Amino acid sequence: MKTRLVVGAALLLTWASPAHAHRLDEYLQATTIAVTKDRVSLQVRLAPGVAVFPSVLANMDTNGDGLLSEGEQRTYVERVLRDLSLSIDGDRVTLRLIASKFASVAEMKEGRGDIMIDIDAVAPRGHGERYLSFENRHLRAISVYLVNALVSRDPDIRFTHQNRNYQQSNYQLEYVQTGAVAGSPRGLPMWLGAAALLLMVPLAELFRRRFVTRIPPFATRI
Repeated sequence: MKTRLVVGAALLLTWASPAHAHRLDEYLQATTIAVTKDRVSLQVRLAPGVAVFPSVLANMDTNGDGLLSEGEQRTYVERVLRDLSLSIDGDRVTLRLIASKFASVAEMKEGRGDIMIDIDAVAPRGHGERYLSFENRHLRAISVYLVNALVSRDPDIRFTHQNRNYQQSNYQLEYVQTGAVAGSPRGLPMWLGAAALLLMVPLAELFRRRFVTRIPPFATRI
């Protein structure tokens, strides 16, 4: 059942408890989503519990030396991205890695460290009622998921409803986008705005020839 989107700081309280509190036998994967007119930004925090960390480490440490090289970190992040999907208005968009940061193996082994992944995607042009869908399929057997959308600072974007499945591995957000489409005059489709700009040039020249050139310079009063 769809629920009214909670606004303000309450969105962040879901996982704001001290020490990232969660069960030791679960792999917590918490995602925040920020929406603008032309872009969607995601931050994924992966926090393995102590009991499941050996299984998580086995998926990251491909050579079994107990350490995480830059190459192993990069390979694991790429795997996480393949297990995520994002669509807007029914069209799947490409996720692009912005940055990632890994805590040390010792910190994660003790349940004190996590992995942060920053991602973004270009949103297809659109306006009016819009629909965003996000899915996380990464290591489902041992994972729990959290998803929240950050209230947009853009006054032209208004969230209306959000919906999750029980596991929060699937998330849907409905929102209304008003205002001009980027790159075109306000309220006009892009092609119509471009056509209007092209027509303005010869009309301005015609106006200059027929009217401006006939106006004499100001007379100097003697």
